Amino acid sequence: MRDYQAELEGRVAFIRQLVESSGARGIVFGNSGGKDSALVGILCKTACPDTVGLLMPCASRRNYGLDADDGRALAGQYGIETRLVDLTPVRQAEIEALRGVTELTDMALANIAPRLRMTTLYAVAAAENRLVAGTGNRSEAYMGYFTKWGDGAHDFNPIADLTVTEIYEFLEYLGAPRAIIEKAPSAGLFDGQTDEQEMGVSYRAIDDYLLTGRVSPGDRAVIERYHSRSEHKRRPIAVYHTT
Repeated sequence: MRDYQAELEGRVAFIRQLVESSGARGIVFGNSGGKDSALVGILCKTACPDTVGLLMPCASRRNYGLDADDGRALAGQYGIETRLVDLTPVRQAEIEALRGVTELTDMALANIAPRLRMTTLYAVAAAENRLVAGTGNRSEAYMGYFTKWGDGAHDFNPIADLTVTEIYEFLEYLGAPRAIIEKAPSAGLFDGQTDEQEMGVSYRAIDDYLLTGRVSPGDRAVIERYHSRSEHKRRPIAVYHTT
């Protein structure tokens, strides 16, 4: 197991240096009520007292119930300022605006919410001179399990090198709310959705693959397929260069 006291001190110092060097007033992050945002919120609040977490429910009933409750529990335990922005009517307005322009697929619909959330975070950041903290982990990044220009966008990410297994260990060390540690990981994009069910592989298998290379042939096939198909998400933007 990693030395999480050293991890805490190092990541807090990293965040403080970023905030100071940027001249930013503070930090804003999406408080989804999940494991990743919980760890990011704790780290950012420890490093920067002026940290704001946004609850941004969007269409899914879970966003308004379980996830919002867990987000508020985290904020209450660690003294994180919390604001609510209801994005459901904004999502519906976008869908209506696209009627007659294109036929939205299920994936296109699912990706609207993460991109609206990032638009919201950057609007608050621009209005209040804040940095946007990212909340993606190493396991999700390898699988490409994030939305390009949605939750994949941020000014900095203090947990990008940690696997899901390590995220949970870190939260245990920090004494985060049990409800967040114990609930099934979910992007909350639609009701009943869980990450592992949607991907068809467990985070434990993904993390074993990343950390040891040992995984069943079936899980290896799923992981490598996801990684290969999502390579475009991890590449720099393609630009034209004159010769």
